[in-house]
Amino acid sequence: MKQHQDGLDTKARIIIAACEMIDEDPASTLSVRTVAARAGVSMGSLRHHFPTQRALRDAVLETIYDVVAPDGQIIHDKAVPARDRLVQCLRQVLRVEIGEQSRQAWIKFFDAFIAAEPTDDIRTAYLAMASEGERRIEHWLTILAKEDALPESDIAAYAKLLNTVLNGLSMERALPSDESILQRETEILYTAVDSILSTGSRGRSVTNVHRSGTL
Repeated sequence: MKQHQDGLDTKARIIIAACEMIDEDPASTLSVRTVAARAGVSMGSLRHHFPTQRALRDAVLETIYDVVAPDGQIIHDKAVPARDRLVQCLRQVLRVEIGEQSRQAWIKFFDAFIAAEPTDDIRTAYLAMASEGERRIEHWLTILAKEDALPESDIAAYAKLLNTVLNGLSMERALPSDESILQRETEILYTAVDSILSTGSRGRSVTNVHRSGTL
């Protein structure tokens, strides 16, 4: 492919520009026109590499998870108990902002995906973000399932459960609190993780967890 003067090819420049936009505004819908302008490429060139907005967002989110916040060394380190590895990985998903920064992030998210009219572009952006989050959790769970830490048949359901927990914790960071947020998050993450790992009586299926009404 043709190289730009700064050494980056067109596709890389597009992904970098889009990643910067997500970093600045997590609720960004990644307008094709705006991304192209920021990357310094034509819309035709962007469409060549990413025919749809969904394809662009999927590539961007995959880059964020696999490059910006890699988990390879954590989840594969068998010297660390499975529950501790999974909690560490889940912590990567939670944004580092707390208090006012987190509140502003949730305000942007609300304006973009809840208050706004649910157009096709907005639905596509949100569903891509949600599915990529679950994909990453499923990847971690698949690795642990190969170690017999949990049943492979329930991975998709477990991923949804853990993703819901992460969403709740992320929102709590934006709310007023006089408690130790990190301590509470740690306790909740371990409770959720222990509920799905096959350690003694913890090896219950998601179906049983739902029926009991507890984690």
